[in-house]
Amino acid sequence: MSRGQFYLDKSNAKISGVCSGIAEYTGVDSLWIRLGAVLLLFAGFPIVIAIYFGVAWLADSKPMGLYSEEEEMRLLRRMERRRAKKGLTATSSSSSRLRSDLSDMDRRIADMEAHYSSSNSRLAAEIDSLR
Repeated sequence: MSRGQFYLDKSNAKISGVCSGIAEYTGVDSLWIRLGAVLLLFAGFPIVIAIYFGVAWLADSKPMGLYSEEEEMRLLRRMERRRAKKGLTATSSSSSRLRSDLSDMDRRIADMEAHYSSSNSRLAAEIDSLR
């Protein structure tokens, strides 16, 4: 059974999304993954810190198209709170504009994916001619 690719899960992240990404990848609750990481750290394995930040640096973030609607809304609220902390007021118009921009990006990515994964014989012939 394939689990797919590992991604950092920013929607449930506490620091950088490594533990929540591992939890999503393995199907284990993120609380247990975080607790295990902390216990390993206190048990005398300081390498856990290096591994954590190494994974955070090397792993890809989860693409927006893979988030559920609820997770996207959570990310938008988090972004608005961060803007408010920095002194940038987030109005409802900017929030709706951001949502429309995200849905527009999702639509364009889906169009590109459909174009490149379709069984277009002309495109296949062009790719073969470049080889």
